[in-house]
Amino acid sequence: MNNRNIGAKPLRTPGKLLLGKSIFIFVVTLTLSPLVSAQESSEQPPEQIPALEQQPGNGEETERDAPREDYYRAEFVILERRVEADDINERMASRIPEPPNPDVTEILRAMDRSGAAETTLELVPRSELHLNSAANRLENSGKYRVLLATGWYQSFPPDFEGEPLRVAIGDWLADAGHREVDGQITIDRQRYLHVGVRLNHWQPLPEGERPGQLIGGLTTDPAPETLEQPDQALISGVNWPRAELVTWIRETRRMRSEEVHFLDSPTIGVMIFFKKIEE
Repeated sequence: MNNRNIGAKPLRTPGKLLLGKSIFIFVVTLTLSPLVSAQESSEQPPEQIPALEQQPGNGEETERDAPREDYYRAEFVILERRVEADDINERMASRIPEPPNPDVTEILRAMDRSGAAETTLELVPRSELHLNSAANRLENSGKYRVLLATGWYQSFPPDFEGEPLRVAIGDWLADAGHREVDGQITIDRQRYLHVGVRLNHWQPLPEGERPGQLIGGLTTDPAPETLEQPDQALISGVNWPRAELVTWIRETRRMRSEEVHFLDSPTIGVMIFFKKIEE
């Protein structure tokens, strides 16, 4: 199997590389292989962006649907591997990631306590994604849960410095006051596109280590219900963290358009695909 063609390179994370993690990479690679093979064997015409339109009566062109330079469809699928936390040998509970940055205003997807989702992007339906079939196969296997499968169109010209995109998905952790997977994703462009992924995978604190006790040298008081805003617990250093870290992803990868890239930890993974939209 040629991993070079699909960009499936294991992430180096603290701790030992587990058999379970190797299987995670292997299964996802197998799932992506027919997707990539089909892509390489078929010659499909490039997607077109509608040309400038004329306003009736005045001969002026509108900017709606105008062709754009360095225009792409960016696609992201975030997966959770269904595995018991006790089976993960990477002991991350003592590690404390940096608290969420309150200055991040752009949102890929953030779900609040009630399950309402927020985004600042114009997302396309999942059915339109190149990665949709791979996401469906992994989900239907019963071994993985798709937490996010979405994409959007955007120009990424050279020297583009993207704003971090907030991610807050998965189950709601009541004691922590946030979702089980959170963090941010950043897209930049120098000569090539680069994607930086910083995601944390959390679980509730073990029994006997409930909020209010000293965790990792930081106190977890006050309880989320007493805060004026639920996210206050995430912003204040003295209240961080309020859950136990299972694993994380900390990686920046150079992207090649028309190739599927995969970044992973033992419990979560991110599939990435950029489709260049030709004029």
